[in-house]
Amino acid sequence: MIHTYSITGMTCDGCRSKVEKALNTIEGVEAKVALNPPIATITMEKHIPTTQLQEALTAVGKYTIEMNNGKILVQAPANETTAKSCCSTHSHEHKKETVIPSNAQGKYYCPMHCEGEKLYDKAGDCPVCGMDLVKAPDLTVNKALYTCPMHPEVISEIPGSCPICGMDLVPMEPSDSEDQKTYKNLVKKMKVAVIFTVPVFAIAMIEMMPNNPLLKIMDATKWNWVQFILTLPVVFYACWMFFVRAFKSIITWNLNMFTLIGIGTGVAFLFSLVGMFFPDIFPSEFKTEHGAVLLYFEATTVILTLVLLGQLLEARAHSQTSGAIKALLKLAPTEATLVADGGDKVISIHDIKKGDLLRVKPGDKIPVDGKITDGESSIDEAMITGEPIPVDKKKDDNVIAGTINGNKSFVMIAEKVGSETLLSQIVQMVNDASRSRAPIQKLADSIAKYFVPVVVIISAITFFVWAKFGPEPALVYGFINAIAVLIIACPCALGLATPMSVMVGVGKGAQSGVLIKNAEALENMNKVNVLITDKTGTITEGKPSVEKIFSSNNEENNLLKNIASLNQYSEHPLAQAVVNYAKSKTVSLIEVKDFEAIAGKGVIGTVDAKKVVLGNKKLMEQVKAIVSDDLENKIIAEQKLGKTVSYIAVDGIAVGFVSIFDAIKESSAVAIKELMRQGVEVVMLTGDNENTAKSVADELGLTSYKAGCLPEDKLKEIKKLQAEGKIVAMAGDGINDAPALAQANIGIAMGTGTDVAIESAKITLVKGDLLGIVKAKNLSHAVMRNIKQNLFFAFFYNVLGVPIAAGVLYPFFGVLLSPMIAALAMSFSSVSVIVNALRLRSLKL
Repeated sequence: MIHTYSITGMTCDGCRSKVEKALNTIEGVEAKVALNPPIATITMEKHIPTTQLQEALTAVGKYTIEMNNGKILVQAPANETTAKSCCSTHSHEHKKETVIPSNAQGKYYCPMHCEGEKLYDKAGDCPVCGMDLVKAPDLTVNKALYTCPMHPEVISEIPGSCPICGMDLVPMEPSDSEDQKTYKNLVKKMKVAVIFTVPVFAIAMIEMMPNNPLLKIMDATKWNWVQFILTLPVVFYACWMFFVRAFKSIITWNLNMFTLIGIGTGVAFLFSLVGMFFPDIFPSEFKTEHGAVLLYFEATTVILTLVLLGQLLEARAHSQTSGAIKALLKLAPTEATLVADGGDKVISIHDIKKGDLLRVKPGDKIPVDGKITDGESSIDEAMITGEPIPVDKKKDDNVIAGTINGNKSFVMIAEKVGSETLLSQIVQMVNDASRSRAPIQKLADSIAKYFVPVVVIISAITFFVWAKFGPEPALVYGFINAIAVLIIACPCALGLATPMSVMVGVGKGAQSGVLIKNAEALENMNKVNVLITDKTGTITEGKPSVEKIFSSNNEENNLLKNIASLNQYSEHPLAQAVVNYAKSKTVSLIEVKDFEAIAGKGVIGTVDAKKVVLGNKKLMEQVKAIVSDDLENKIIAEQKLGKTVSYIAVDGIAVGFVSIFDAIKESSAVAIKELMRQGVEVVMLTGDNENTAKSVADELGLTSYKAGCLPEDKLKEIKKLQAEGKIVAMAGDGINDAPALAQANIGIAMGTGTDVAIESAKITLVKGDLLGIVKAKNLSHAVMRNIKQNLFFAFFYNVLGVPIAAGVLYPFFGVLLSPMIAALAMSFSSVSVIVNALRLRSLKL
């Protein structure tokens, strides 16, 4: 017999070869594996359960195998060169998405993503824009360590008593995070800068008084020396990093904000230095009535201190933008209670293994993903799904790491640990998405590329225009205004406008159960005007149950035995519903020969020497089974009630049917109504029959639907809509509808957020209902509005600020902008962008 399976997790030819080799190690199996589409064609002597095939793949990597059912997963074409070698290098360069990998923890990245997702080993500043590098968050929960308050040399991974003095061990204090270290370092420098800047500024201001009282203490030359000495700690310690960054930017020609700051303050400082030591080389315009050169030590120190203040506020605000990741990390507990033969034992979460039995006490956080084996409780899953109402759980129900147990105790079996848990995957996805670049950012990038050279040119023009046409002292006016132009311009406000909003928005989505794969998906979701949705598991609960078995010859039990035995080899949800129904009736299953699954139609096999066929009308037509009018009428009546009906044929004659019901989710009607109110056309494409599809559509108020759709039909429908200029989102289960999900502008995976669902979709809805799409749409709209606000502010600020600094208002209003005021405005521009992005945290989805 020959079966076709879908393979998930392959990214290159090396993966394909590894999977094929693993499958061929199974006795009685001959496998051929293709990369695009990712399918395995397996010839087997006798039926082999999919679980056995999965075990072989799990042993060689993170690959998943599923019965194809005619639904082919589509991947982007791999680059031929990288496809041959990426497995050995782990680079996977041909993948469309570039994200910070899970092993990035401990590395550093630029918040403006100047070099994409490039990582740096050490803290410092970006070689392109000069901004402080940010440490990638540690995506794993650190082991809880305990120590003795009297004997700090005693360190233990579990709580207990000190082996020396017997005192209770206490948790060790965690070290400061990288954000805190950066912030504290800037605070230290800020204190130094303020201590020395204030007296310099005071001396300069007092010198402007008619009867300068300082001259009674000592002459102006000596006061100049005092200013010079007080300026040195500000320039060469507290703010020296700005000059280092400016120098790097010039020699690498990656001109940025610090280029402008370095040039502006550097020129002012050097001018003052030369003016103090060699005053005679300057024309009279630069001198006071006493013959001393006008010095700008106070401008230098004040400007640098204000820029440092901006960096300090920015560091503090920036640490809040990644608050969602930090909050998610805090969800995971550090300990668990292992149920062992000798009694319960507290262990570290890192020591949990698959198959371990764990006791979860009232109020405890669930340590890993698993299933309840004994007991029941109500579990608060709000932190994962965004829904505030606790969910009742009983034996055999799944539980998720990080969720909170209610007031009852239960025992669970660990099924997914470490990075495999849903919480770990959510954290990784949020981290990757927050570092990705939205298409709208290309506008800011294009402008920023020419921004600094243009500002430098405007500054030079400002000096020459003032020097030639300005009032006396023209050279001084030109010099001051040229510096003001350099100082007020802020390319960082442009650069930060998009990534800050994306980071906060993605985190907000995760807290509401909406997982965004990248910034492009977040942006495009706002443009979606057509939603294609599957029925089973999307609009409906996805938990089909058998309503009844009808037999035209009153042999329901025998018929149930035959079809349940046939379906034991299928992994389709409807097949599982039949098998579960048979088990509830204590019907024993028997061996089936010549089993075959027909994609999108049903299954065929030989049971008790009889050819049994179970499936839809298309399958009946294919095998030329005879269906009586009476049976057909009974089936149509069931379908009009919204039931899914499968024909049962034995030896070429239809002898009955099985009626299966899948309840519509309560939230589906509300969500569809809201999406249609927002102008989104909702289309239901289902493989079910016309009567059942119409019944569901009528109940939901849907005017657009198509029945009897195979995977290729859904794919064609999406292509047709896209050809008409529509922006299409496709909502499915993330596995069976993979071709359509890949073709759609936005693929949305519904369900419980499995590995495959998260990997295959651009947006995953943890709770798995259509209200999540409403949330995603609202979030996308809010983030895009926030980004546009940031970009407008950044553009408006620079377009308005640079001409004012150049003195364009002086001929009309006599207004000039002091370089110190320009520095204050520049420092707060980036902070304003970040603060505006942080408003998204209070968004109600």
